[in-house]
Amino acid sequence: MPSGPKSTEDRIARILNAWQELASGKSFGGMTRAQFEAITAPSLAARQRIDDLEDQLKQAKADRDRADAEANAKAQLVVAGVVGDPTEGPDSALYEAFGYTPKRERKSGLTRKRKKSGE
Repeated sequence: MPSGPKSTEDRIARILNAWQELASGKSFGGMTRAQFEAITAPSLAARQRIDDLEDQLKQAKADRDRADAEANAKAQLVVAGVVGDPTEGPDSALYEAFGYTPKRERKSGLTRKRKKSGE
């Protein structure tokens, strides 16, 4: 029989259901169905708690992503404001401190192809 968290949960549920349907009044392994259910309850509760925590984590990540999108949009407005400010601009120390390359340090992008010798 395969092992793992999901198969263990399925196995417990299958045993409890079959025991209830087919032999509810009998004891096996020195315990009643109710005793076995009480023993397996912490295992099932832990699984439920894990599922709840995973759902909370998914929600927290979605909340973070929405907040990040808004923060990034506002950050772009701030940077644009610094670039457009007559006392700051794209060549200012503030712009550079934001992590951008000031205009004075940018390469022009102009390239000249070298002529091969002999042509």
